[in-house]
Amino acid sequence: MVSVKQIQVAFDCASPERVGRFWCEVLGYVAPAPPEGFASWDDFNRTLPPEQRDSWFACSDPSDVGPRLYFQRVPEGKVAKNRLHLDVRVGTGLVGAERLATLEAECARLIPLGAKRVRLLPADEENESCLVMQDIEGNEFCLS
Repeated sequence: MVSVKQIQVAFDCASPERVGRFWCEVLGYVAPAPPEGFASWDDFNRTLPPEQRDSWFACSDPSDVGPRLYFQRVPEGKVAKNRLHLDVRVGTGLVGAERLATLEAECARLIPLGAKRVRLLPADEENESCLVMQDIEGNEFCLS
């Protein structure tokens, strides 16, 4: 059996670059350099047929630890809850009021970027608190 060496997380979205740049800010990811021979991605994009322009965006963890994120334009909008979501782990190892304060601080940083707070899931006997949020196109994610 071959073991998995890397994964890429793909997002279906209406505006790949907009959603991708949001996630770059959330996670500290970076976009790759434009293809050789082009000063910018805009320059490269202008060489594509109109139907292919702005159809995708990718970014990666500059430390090469996290997965590459790939954003692809799709014609349909989001209509239901995600079956898969990202947990942005900002409160790892923290409990109680300290964890809540860390989650709230990260939530406050993300809202001006276009994120939306959905609800707080308080700690219970099995899980610590987490904050359910949405990205700029309504995709759910958790601050945990």
